[in-house]
Amino acid sequence: MDFRPDEMTRAFADEARAFLDEHVLPAEPVLAKQIADTPGDWTVRPVVRDLQETARDRGLWNLFLPPGPHGLGGGLSNLRYAPVAELTGHSPRLAPAAMNCAAPDTGNMELLTHFGTPEQQETWLEPLLEARIRSAFCMTEPATASSDASQIATRVHRDGSEWVVNGRKWFATGAMNPDCALLVVMGKTDPSGPRHRQQSMVLVPRDTPGVTIVRPLTVLGYDDRDHGGHAEIRFDDVRVPAANLLGGVGEGFAIAQARLGPGRVHHCMRALGMAERALDLVRARANARTAFGGPLARQGVVRSWAADARVEIEALRLLVLKTAWLMDTAGNRAAMKEIQAIKVAVPRAVQRILDRAIQLFGAAGLTDDHPLAEMFAAARALRLADGPDEVHVAALGRAELALPSSTMEGVVQ
Repeated sequence: MDFRPDEMTRAFADEARAFLDEHVLPAEPVLAKQIADTPGDWTVRPVVRDLQETARDRGLWNLFLPPGPHGLGGGLSNLRYAPVAELTGHSPRLAPAAMNCAAPDTGNMELLTHFGTPEQQETWLEPLLEARIRSAFCMTEPATASSDASQIATRVHRDGSEWVVNGRKWFATGAMNPDCALLVVMGKTDPSGPRHRQQSMVLVPRDTPGVTIVRPLTVLGYDDRDHGGHAEIRFDDVRVPAANLLGGVGEGFAIAQARLGPGRVHHCMRALGMAERALDLVRARANARTAFGGPLARQGVVRSWAADARVEIEALRLLVLKTAWLMDTAGNRAAMKEIQAIKVAVPRAVQRILDRAIQLFGAAGLTDDHPLAEMFAAARALRLADGPDEVHVAALGRAELALPSSTMEGVVQ
């Protein structure tokens, strides 16, 4: 196994770091002011649009997606993109959006690339790749344990030349943004079929009659307004053309699994970037802040925290890079155990690192004077996104013990 960055990886990572230092980090207070000045706005703020133009000019655009039929992808493999994704985690509110590499659009673009028809790609993929529209992924439901896809209650049935959608979804990230034009909806087309063949995905334009945005949701008090928030959505007899089916009937579970592999590498590397940013802040704070007769950096517990953080970051980075390498060389299925492992281990460790960073900063760590509290909320939420820790631990343990898979069929891993 060889995780060494090649020349292309180093070039993109160097360019991304320069972009981060010269443009993104200085723009963070600008974004904060623009949000404060427009408290009722869910749209992408002007500073993000400015950064997007700069990112395009520097060749830092759609790097997560290899070239597709339209030639608009950035052309990086999972392993090559991983260091870039980590750098974007230093500024999670700005850098991914600036480079058009932010969830949930990344996952939806991957789905459209791999499973979309030419017409679907022309209608939705091209404008997403150009950041002319946004999208949301609608799987989670308020009344069901949605990590078990067999429990999804939203119904999708065929009526002549149309699909009809009825149900309720929530935590549809980005759906509050008026630029969100597309909802990728997971629903049941065959409730009596095999557990992993009951679900299908349909493409629902957000302005379709019967689609109702019920309310915005918060994550530990944060509404994530700058990137479109998280919406609860109701679908009442929503009708879309039969051509809006993504993939085939009954393929929703398999498509959802395909969407999650690269996304977990992206999430985990961004999370490690957040941990590195936190460690940078801790280093400065510990050496500048004085208590009990000297700098905080001289306190044994602070040194222990810093050492533990460095060990965890380095070890988990190697695990994520191994996962990316396996996905590139052997495929997502061969890397499934590693994909599950990073999904469990990285958010847990990063949450712990951020918790200790907040402790070091004291009361200031709880405020928006520093990015730590918001990063902590993001890391904690990541332990639920794409399935809770317990689901992945159960699946990974089952694989390690060579147990039969029948008891976990239908679980989105």
